Amino acid sequence: MPTFVLASASPARLTTLRNAGLDPQVVVSGVDESQVVGVPPAELALRLAELKCAAVVGRPEVPAGALVLGCDSVLELDGEALGKPADADEAVARWRSMRGRSGVLRTGHALHDTASGRTVAATASTTVHFADVEDGEVAAYVATGEPLHVAGAFTVDGLGGAFVTGIEGDHHNVVGVSLPLLRTLVNDLGHSWTGLWAR
Repeated sequence: MPTFVLASASPARLTTLRNAGLDPQVVVSGVDESQVVGVPPAELALRLAELKCAAVVGRPEVPAGALVLGCDSVLELDGEALGKPADADEAVARWRSMRGRSGVLRTGHALHDTASGRTVAATASTTVHFADVEDGEVAAYVATGEPLHVAGAFTVDGLGGAFVTGIEGDHHNVVGVSLPLLRTLVNDLGHSWTGLWAR
């Protein structure tokens, strides 16, 4: 069974993968996300995922024969890619523009097999419907700090879950990693998804 390496510092991604039966080794990529500009949101998420994956593949702590997963998420609203807000003021402004509306959460996935040298990559997209939250709720939510650490300034698996009225598509993708897409990528590389389950 190959070692599964997660090239991400996201605790939500790690928890999702553990709940799905995997036991990932975390190696944070440290990629500068500002280096990719001027591309559509879905492509941005995919290119950043590929950069994060590639940055970790050659690290000495990555075992031989490992599968390395890089992910990146952005919220597409009005054709614009929204990552993590820079500060509380930006998070408040973003929620004022998102409330009562819908956006598309794009998560790029890049999976590299260090044994074969092959990489497969794809983007998962999930539509998210936001509640028409009041200014006081926005202020209280931003004051918790949670929106400052996540793409789109919201979570569906935390305090922000009460402000999401519906999801069309894969719920896990909104958390940060699409399990159905990842299973497909694992299979595309000739591995068995159930074979990755920690015994």
